[in-house]
Amino acid sequence: MERVRRTKIIDALKLEDFGRQINVKGWVRTRRGSKNVGFIALNDGSTIHNIQIVVDIEKMDPEVMKQITTGSCISVIGEVVPSQGKGQKVELQAREIEVYGTADPNEYPLQKKGHSMEYLREIAHLRPRTNTFGAVFRIRHNMAIAIHRFFHEHGFFYFHTPIITASDCEGAGQMFQVTTKNLYDLKKGEDGSILYDDDFFGRQTSLTVSGQLEGELAATALGAIYTFGPTFRAENSNTPRHLAEFWMIEPEVAFNDITDNMDLAEEFIKYCVQWALDNCADDLQFLNDMFDKELIARLEGVVRETFVRLPYTEGIRILEDAVSAGHKFEYPVYWGCDLAAEHERYLVEVHFKKPVIMTDYPKEIKAFYMKQNDDGKTVRGMDVLFPKIGEIIGGSEREENYDKLMARIKELDIPMKDMWWYLDTRRFGTCPHSGFGLGFERLLLFVTGMTNIRDVIPFPRTPKNCEF
Repeated sequence: MERVRRTKIIDALKLEDFGRQINVKGWVRTRRGSKNVGFIALNDGSTIHNIQIVVDIEKMDPEVMKQITTGSCISVIGEVVPSQGKGQKVELQAREIEVYGTADPNEYPLQKKGHSMEYLREIAHLRPRTNTFGAVFRIRHNMAIAIHRFFHEHGFFYFHTPIITASDCEGAGQMFQVTTKNLYDLKKGEDGSILYDDDFFGRQTSLTVSGQLEGELAATALGAIYTFGPTFRAENSNTPRHLAEFWMIEPEVAFNDITDNMDLAEEFIKYCVQWALDNCADDLQFLNDMFDKELIARLEGVVRETFVRLPYTEGIRILEDAVSAGHKFEYPVYWGCDLAAEHERYLVEVHFKKPVIMTDYPKEIKAFYMKQNDDGKTVRGMDVLFPKIGEIIGGSEREENYDKLMARIKELDIPMKDMWWYLDTRRFGTCPHSGFGLGFERLLLFVTGMTNIRDVIPFPRTPKNCEF
């Protein structure tokens, strides 16, 4: 007998040649029916939609049927027939069923009832099998594809920056150390400091917080590059917006000024959102219906709207006027403050009702590498602020002048002994250049409508949590 090749459920649901025999494989979502006929909802992860398997109970081995419970994995050969029920055009009339793996209904954690997000985080190894996380992770894949396509189509080169590094890009010191040393018997100098000469790299090393500095090197050779990889922050922030391990996209472009940078950020993020609308319609509709009734309208709004360009000083004035008019913020508003998410969201959701790109921040609250404005007080930084998220992109025109950069480094007392190579880009053929960083999971929060960043990455790494 000729082997029937497997058909993915996403393709099976589109078939119109009724009577054709196909093979589908997947995991049982639900099983119901009477003593004569059974209905199995089967899903293989290729789509949010299940295919309904109709079973003539009398024609099947009762021992096999006993094993078909929620969570079990089966292979079904059967005929494609028009669906009798609502919601789908086709179903499968089963002829043969093989059980690959059983799931004891008394122990399988994902029964038909709804589960809280908190509970599902405790079983992150199984949560991709739920409708919600299947949708989120298919969208995550599509966003990664969109990012690579956008940059490739715009002539950027994908550049791989190191994950293990000896430099702290942000100067914040919140880095995870990498070592092969025996932590119970550390070799120390006379002053008590740890000696690294016997460590793997012979020096103190850490997991990267950003690929930006190395990205700047590449931009001054290849013109336009982007990074897309994991980054790590040892920041003890137990909030719905922070992870210790997350993915970053960081384009860097030679000869771009701050205006070019803002234009690129707006075009890029609109491309990604449009890609989701075009390629993830079923998953977005599910998330819209189940979690956030305004999700699709908000995504369409972002693509349609022109982002506001707002100097920081003007933004502070708007927020101060709001306070004067009686609006209550948890954190104080004053010129020089680092805006909190509540301030950012007020500007985006209440005042302008569209995304905002804020520029020209006080230099005291921004990183050392940002280009200073002529006023001596502000820098050419930019943050893209989104509804429900706050900051989704942070970037700047970089300081290309060697003397100004060195002065700023000394002013902030940043240890630059390991950064000679970075400073060389300002010594040998320096050029204007700009770039930004997009936290991949922040983008996914916006596109999926999820409210906790731990629910848009398969295995979240947070303070006191490194399970799975």
